[in-house]
Amino acid sequence: MRLRNIKNAQDIISKSEYLILNPKDYYGKAYKIFNNKNKIEIEIGMGKGDFLINKAKQNPDINFIGIEKYASVLVKTIKKLQNIKLDNLKIINIDAILIDEIFKQEISKIYLNFSDPWPKKKHENRRLTSPVFLKKYEKVFKDNYNIEMKTDNKKLFEYSLITLSQNNYSFKNIKLDLYSALNDDNIQTEYERKFVSLQYPIYKLEAECKIAKKM
Repeated sequence: MRLRNIKNAQDIISKSEYLILNPKDYYGKAYKIFNNKNKIEIEIGMGKGDFLINKAKQNPDINFIGIEKYASVLVKTIKKLQNIKLDNLKIINIDAILIDEIFKQEISKIYLNFSDPWPKKKHENRRLTSPVFLKKYEKVFKDNYNIEMKTDNKKLFEYSLITLSQNNYSFKNIKLDLYSALNDDNIQTEYERKFVSLQYPIYKLEAECKIAKKM
């Protein structure tokens, strides 16, 4: 899908109170972004923001950070937030490949919602569940590693089950058709609404890698 460019997108989002302008300044001390020590959860590829905005509304005692590479996409998120006050939500405009330069052992959970499947073999390392990214996530998790993923792409889902298993994750939940028995706590993304309307199956997993506690 071709990304529609929005003129002055970078300037528009930079004026928002939700954007973290210099995220690397908070490396290892992300709690200072929120001025509290509540746990922090992040969504990589937050898109137009529906998922994380609703997560923040429903969970005021958890801090949320959305990561999105494209400023033109974030413009729509910022517009949705203009008349909303959420002290537990912030946004970072970076490529996710830099995630381990932003956070250091301080993230409780990562959400991956309808990520680009990068289907060509030569692009495997760009997939957000590739070994390259899983190694980066190890550096940002605070305690146990927790990943939640939703996708409409069967091949990406199967690939993710394999890579997570190979990196010592166990699965707390696997759904091959999320909407066949939908829980009340499901929060839709923009893509999710589209794919559900087209009657595509939605795949979901919740994975955890338990690490030994430091003495």
